[in-house]
Amino acid sequence: MPGKLHIDIAESAEELRSLLLSTSNARVKEKLQALYWLKSGHASQATQVASLLGRTRVTVSRWLRDYRGGGLSALTEPKPRSGRPPAISGDALAQLQQELQNERGFSSYVEVQTWLADVWDLKLPYSTVHDTVRYRLGAKLKSSRPVDVK
Repeated sequence: MPGKLHIDIAESAEELRSLLLSTSNARVKEKLQALYWLKSGHASQATQVASLLGRTRVTVSRWLRDYRGGGLSALTEPKPRSGRPPAISGDALAQLQQELQNERGFSSYVEVQTWLADVWDLKLPYSTVHDTVRYRLGAKLKSSRPVDVK
């Protein structure tokens, strides 16, 4: 019969429901919801699941193909991220974080920039250093304002 979905879901409906309630990742939650609806009989076709979730039939079919290929773990594990690797990583990032927690620390981002160039031979633009220190490491390089002698 065309349109009939042939998939064997190994997990029980109660197990899928408990996983659905315990996860906080929205993408994983959608995938588990699709499996739950198929297992519980709420939906019987990929098009029904897609319309209920607000996704395309192709997306739901891809999720089900992943499930058939590797089970629940293949469906819920995060995909590897693509893109440029961070400019400061590994030991350099760990030592920078340690230096930022040090009491004497750094007084400016330019000072961090020169420290990275001297110690780690990393010639980075100011904006990269600022973004890494301020937003990725969550450090604030603030010094107290000068106080008038009066």
